[in-house]
Amino acid sequence: MILGTAAKSREQTACRLHYRRVRTAIDMPSLSEVFAGLRSASILGGNEAGSDAGRFSYWAAQPTRVLRLEDKHGEPFERLGKALGAYSLKETIRETLPEGIFTGGWIGFFGYELGRYVERVPRTTVDDLSMPLIRLCFYDRVICYDRAESTFILLVLQLPDDSETPQEKLDCLEQLLTRAQSARTVPPQAGDIERVDFSRIRCNMEKDCYLRAVEKVKRYIYDGEVYQVNLSQRFECDYNRRAIELFHWQNLYNPSPYAAYIDAGDFQIVSASPEMFVTIERGFIRTRPIKGTRPRFEEDSEAAVRANAANFNELLRSEKERAELNMIIDLERNDLARICKPGTRKVIQPRTIEAYRSVFHAVATVGGQLREETGLCDVLRAMFPGGSVTGAPKIRSMEIIDELEPTARGVYTGSIGFIGVDGTVCLNIAIRTVIISCRKAFVQAGGGIVADSDPQAEWQETITKARALLAGIAIVQNGRTKQYERRTGGKGGAA
Repeated sequence: MILGTAAKSREQTACRLHYRRVRTAIDMPSLSEVFAGLRSASILGGNEAGSDAGRFSYWAAQPTRVLRLEDKHGEPFERLGKALGAYSLKETIRETLPEGIFTGGWIGFFGYELGRYVERVPRTTVDDLSMPLIRLCFYDRVICYDRAESTFILLVLQLPDDSETPQEKLDCLEQLLTRAQSARTVPPQAGDIERVDFSRIRCNMEKDCYLRAVEKVKRYIYDGEVYQVNLSQRFECDYNRRAIELFHWQNLYNPSPYAAYIDAGDFQIVSASPEMFVTIERGFIRTRPIKGTRPRFEEDSEAAVRANAANFNELLRSEKERAELNMIIDLERNDLARICKPGTRKVIQPRTIEAYRSVFHAVATVGGQLREETGLCDVLRAMFPGGSVTGAPKIRSMEIIDELEPTARGVYTGSIGFIGVDGTVCLNIAIRTVIISCRKAFVQAGGGIVADSDPQAEWQETITKARALLAGIAIVQNGRTKQYERRTGGKGGAA
């Protein structure tokens, strides 16, 4: 079992797992709507993302404990380790549960700036959003939807000081399913992402500033200091609708295997991430970096088919994109060497082009067997933040990011996901992610800068990536009608 610390805590709370399968015809947006009305709701997935990674979706709310660590609290790993090591799972008969399922425990996020406690990097960016470094909620009851079996699985943890029996907890979850049966959500309207009006959107970097930053990265590369740096910029616009409405939009028009909704009270997070940071199952760890993106069109027209074939082949044959991913594969192999048993590290899946709803991505998977008694804190110290969103070498890339980006990233390029009491872990890379706070929505987008990068093309890539998320924000914010859908031809999607 993977614990929060290398040694087991003497004050561990032993949990016992109970579960119940329910077959019922409930659409996932309705269940998400029900949970959005509950305290500290967390949703992972909640869509029909067509990939093995999207097999499970989870709904949880009303946590028994919330761990929120701010930058001002100082070194966070000791407190994080104590919290994660405070619970253990008793041996429970669970042979009929599928591998990798989250059976209860922690859901939340790790902000990018946690990396400052992993490596010594400067602190010159302005933390204007005041995001916590870590926010995790402990949930003793979870609803899981298994897409492969078309079944809901209700999971509860029996704690020593419970005021409810496990059966009462399971009944409460089943009542939420019943509520979802009568809940009705209006499908959000589609829109043309090319029609986003950037004149109304604020940015933390002027275009000229971003172009100069790209040129500066290239000088660092020419001087031999780095091979690649992931540079980003942040967009801001007004948003006064409910965050769950934006989550519905993203899940309908941009379903992603590592999508997430987090209600932290004073802010909300809506993520449509396609990228996995780490998964841990039975002591085996995997990481799955993405480097390389091309547009993909869903239309059945002959022109769309030709364009898709051209974009697929362009990404497949791109030496620049191949080199970028190979750099990150090597970086991740080196990170894994710190925590994996010798001889177990390997490239599980070499560079592969995968099709998503609106993009093609180049991905690879690297993994290895963790050393005995390796805890999540050890994993984070070895690997966080992910190499695909920093650059190579990682430490110097993080220093350059801090130098050139004016504001702290917060959850962007951090990680969102779960840490189960049984040691199972699944965390995404928080790209394609929106932070909603103080009636504003913040979207950040970036790309890997290498020696032959064209500054104008790199700036345009951030615009392309941000446009899709900003389109969803604008459509939900303005409450577009069916008339709008007919006028635009119902086009939607995300880059």
